[in-house]
Amino acid sequence: MMIMNGKKKFYSLLIMYQLFLIAVVFLSVNGLITYAAAQGTSSDNIEYYRAGTAGMLGLAAGLSVGMAILGSGYALKTVGTSAIATLTEREEAFFKAFLVVALCEALAVYGLIIAILLWTKIPTPA
Repeated sequence: MMIMNGKKKFYSLLIMYQLFLIAVVFLSVNGLITYAAAQGTSSDNIEYYRAGTAGMLGLAAGLSVGMAILGSGYALKTVGTSAIATLTEREEAFFKAFLVVALCEALAVYGLIIAILLWTKIPTPA
């Protein structure tokens, strides 16, 4: 049995969590659209929703949040370490360090905004 160190274990759990989130978003959106499309009477409407448009938009929304958070975490790890090292030498650089760290955190918010915009574009039965 292979023993994993902390870093490998963390990244493998992160990947499994990301795949779980993608599956939940994809299956929930696809299930809701299929249920709503079955309520309608128009056969053209049902064919449109079977095209996978809603599923792909849900997958894109999940990926935009996940990848933005991963990128933000990696940037925060890199920049935060450097900011702390700089602050130990020069305390007057606090505002610059704080600004750079805040920009890294804003990256995750941008991913969330894109996901919300994608989520609102998911087609619903007329």
